[in-house]
Amino acid sequence: MKYSKRYNAAIKKIDQTKLFSIEDAVGRVKEMASAKFVESVDIAVRLGVDPKKADQAVRGTVALPHGIGKEVRVLVIAKPPKDEEAKAAGADHVGFQDYLQKIQQGWADIDVIIAAPDVMADVGKLGKVLGPRGLMPNPKSGTVTMDIGKAVKEVKAGKIEFRVDKAGILHASIGKVNFENQKLVENINAFLSTVMRIKPATAKGQYIKSISISSTMGPGVSIDKNIVVAK
Repeated sequence: MKYSKRYNAAIKKIDQTKLFSIEDAVGRVKEMASAKFVESVDIAVRLGVDPKKADQAVRGTVALPHGIGKEVRVLVIAKPPKDEEAKAAGADHVGFQDYLQKIQQGWADIDVIIAAPDVMADVGKLGKVLGPRGLMPNPKSGTVTMDIGKAVKEVKAGKIEFRVDKAGILHASIGKVNFENQKLVENINAFLSTVMRIKPATAKGQYIKSISISSTMGPGVSIDKNIVVAK
């Protein structure tokens, strides 16, 4: 695989065989970020689970204390009076059949969809459209709820959803490179604490296999998983 000159220059700054503390890893990632835009900081956690087994398909949500540094576009699908509750809470888009039709036609200018339980029979018909995009509302993630206002405010404040992929890896954005170091550290700790807390009872052997963070255009920096497991 060919990498850009910027990437190759960045990777020379780090010993990729070394494991770092979370604090040091954050510093290295910020040091290597050199794109002309404000890069995101992403985390990848490789788990010792079998995602094919329903009881090991790790998924959850976490309210990052400092958000992810971007405006999250929220669509609420609800009928009156819940639609007014959504508008009051700051949802970007609110509606029912009109938005279901827009989505069916290919519209996807949103990051999160929150739905009231009484509309899920209709929303579920768009599973083939929303599922692959990771936009299907789900009670486990708090995006199917009667408490629409609370859900909107939490998402806007920095609540993110994560789900293990087919390779057994969790991916998430946990901030921007222009965040203060400590804010990134606190976001990472919040994410990892949640991942540890929801460890499946059926998962055998080593649960956390590896952890790395990177900027959008930069190389990964490995975090010492033993520090996390020991907490």
